[in-house]
Amino acid sequence: MTIDERVLDHQDRCRRHMIRLRMLAQAEAGVIFPQQVTAEVRDATNAVIAEAEAAGRAALAAMPAGNRGRPEAETFLWVRLARLASAADDAISAARRTDAPGLRRQLDRFDALTTAIWAVQQAVSDVAAIAVPG
Repeated sequence: MTIDERVLDHQDRCRRHMIRLRMLAQAEAGVIFPQQVTAEVRDATNAVIAEAEAAGRAALAAMPAGNRGRPEAETFLWVRLARLASAADDAISAARRTDAPGLRRQLDRFDALTTAIWAVQQAVSDVAAIAVPG
């Protein structure tokens, strides 16, 4: 399996969690969230973060040996992952507060950061693919 295929595999596993989060983001203002909604937001965001972290590790491991000593890609990737985790925490907090507009805002932010982290991982895997003759 190529690095691109591994990253795409992690992205595919995230899709159902992201779809669930988008559905939760459509909650009407003023709706009282059951505790289960908070748990679903927590579980789905944790699953996305775990897949993003695994894809990041795979992409970094595939980097050419000469580039592994350069920490810029790794640092940038982990900073993005930390931002994603922070957005997840904010979404969970909004769900706990039964703040539908806040939940929608935070899940939109989480979605945008997830898209950004996949773009970073794709760039890292492209560097790895260029270095490995196919």
